[in-house]
Amino acid sequence: MGEKVMQKGVSVIVMDERDHVATALRELQPGEAVTCEVAGATRAVAVSQVIPFGHKVAIVPIVEGDHVRKYGEVIGRATCGIPVGSHVHVHNIEGIRGRGDQAASAK
Repeated sequence: MGEKVMQKGVSVIVMDERDHVATALRELQPGEAVTCEVAGATRAVAVSQVIPFGHKVAIVPIVEGDHVRKYGEVIGRATCGIPVGSHVHVHNIEGIRGRGDQAASAK
């Protein structure tokens, strides 16, 4: 029940329906279309940048200042707008864990 089953040929994975990003299971190339399942629906994403293996790709538009979720957990805050299909990494999100001035707002 609720268990994720990996299918052959899957390029990205989303673990929680609240996630803003998918994790690349291989290097993704600009112009490539990938699909992911979110809350039982298949979502297509056009990759706009190289996404290295293990890195994140935006599956929804992310607004500057928004909390970014991966695996259902807040992993940081967007430092700029991030369009769907873009690489999400340290160049466009900042960590907020360990910051006492913002810890309560991340919940």
